[in-house]
Order: sequence, then C-alpha cells, then structure tokens
Amino acid sequence: MKWILFTAASAICMLVSFTSAGDKSKPLRVCLVSGSLEYDSDGSLTKFQKHFEKHYVAECSRAFIKTESDLPGLDNLDTCDVVLLFTRRLKITGEQLERVKKYCTSGKPIVGIRTASHAFQNWLDFDKEVLGGNYKGHYKDGPLCEVRLPDDQFKHPILKGVQAFKSEGSLYKNTGLAKDVQILLTGSIPEHEEPIAWTRNYKGGRIFYTSLGHQQDFDDPNFNTLIANALYWTAQREPVVRKAP
Repeated sequence: MKWILFTAASAICMLVSFTSAGDKSKPLRVCLVSGSLEYDSDGSLTKFQKHFEKHYVAECSRAFIKTESDLPGLDNLDTCDVVLLFTRRLKITGEQLERVKKYCTSGKPIVGIRTASHAFQNWLDFDKEVLGGNYKGHYKDGPLCEVRLPDDQFKHPILKGVQAFKSEGSLYKNTGLAKDVQILLTGSIPEHEEPIAWTRNYKGGRIFYTSLGHQQDFDDPNFNTLIANALYWTAQREPVVRKAP
C-alpha cells in the first residue's frame, strides 16, 4: 500500500512539473495601462513594449489614455497575466474605474511605475491599500538620483542582471511604507534617501512598485531588466528570453 501511495504521489508531482514546464513556453500576456502625460507614458511604454516583445517570449495589449476621464482597452485586464500600470491622477469613473478596482483588489499581479502611486484621482487610496506606498510628493528636480541595490547578500529574482545606475527623475518621498513590503532598491540625492522599489503580497497576489520611470530611464538597460523581471516575478513565471536568430 505504501508503494502504491508513493507512486501516485510521484505521478502527481511529475504531472505538476510537466504542466508548469509547459506553461513556460506560453507568452507572458501583459496589459500596458498608460495615462501619465507628464512623463509621456504612451511613448515610454511603446518603447518598452518593442524591447520586451523582441527579447522575451511575451505579448502586450494596451489600454492607453484617450482623455483623463476615458481609458479604453481595459477589457484586456480580463485576459492578461499581469498589468503594467503607468497612469497619473486619471479621473475615470463608472465601469472603467470598477474594472480597474476589480482587477487590483482580486489578488492579481501588478507592476506599478512612478505615478502609479497616484494613478487615479478617484481612488487615491490605491497607493496605501494595494501598493503599500506612502507617496508624499517629491524633492526638487536637478540632482541625479543614485539608484542603489541592497548591501547584504539578499538576492531577489527581480534584481537579477540589475546594477546600480543613475536616474534623471526627481526622487519621490515614500518614507513610511506598509510594514509588509520588502524594499529592493533605494534612491539617494544629497542629504536624502528614500525607498524607490519594493514588493508586497496583497490578497495572495504579488505586487511590485518603483518610483523610477522618467523618460530616460527607459533607455537604461538596468531599468528595462528591472521591469521585465518584475513582470515575470509578479506573474510567478520564470523569464523566457527569445533566442537570437
């Protein structure tokens, strides 16, 4: 009897492993949600999509802003594996806002960029409730932000292939994060240091947020790798790189 139980358990494990391996071959489906005019999120996410789909086994759909109160394409949230959110104080209401809330509060994976901390004017609690953030404005423009990795031996999959770099974007004030976040990156300017990237589990789903996201960040290989890794990690998938032709 023990042998039979062991064999059955082994068969189940083999089946699970086979299924997981098969899933890795499927493209990661990412819904790009854009609406941060201040940072030309349309242009930045279009650039990132070209890079991401070229180098990774992935497919991107879009929900790009039409007006501050109209964000078409949110039906793509129903079929994506993970959402990449880069909006700023949008004033969507009704069905569009409810669709966003339904996705974000259902334990589904989210990657937020920069102004995603204040993504929707009609749902400013999104920052604390979902992202675990505490956005309190930003320091003045000018000093380059020094992006720093942890000094200890902690190795997170999102940081694989990422090295310290500098960002043109102003440093966001985010001291006082939720107690359950795990800080991955800090940013510093003279006399100030803030957390600028972290992860969190929310209702069983994985969350990643970074206050980076200036237009020039999307030209930095380290930033692109960071976001690509975050998309796969939050979706609980291993990154799949396309083979060179």
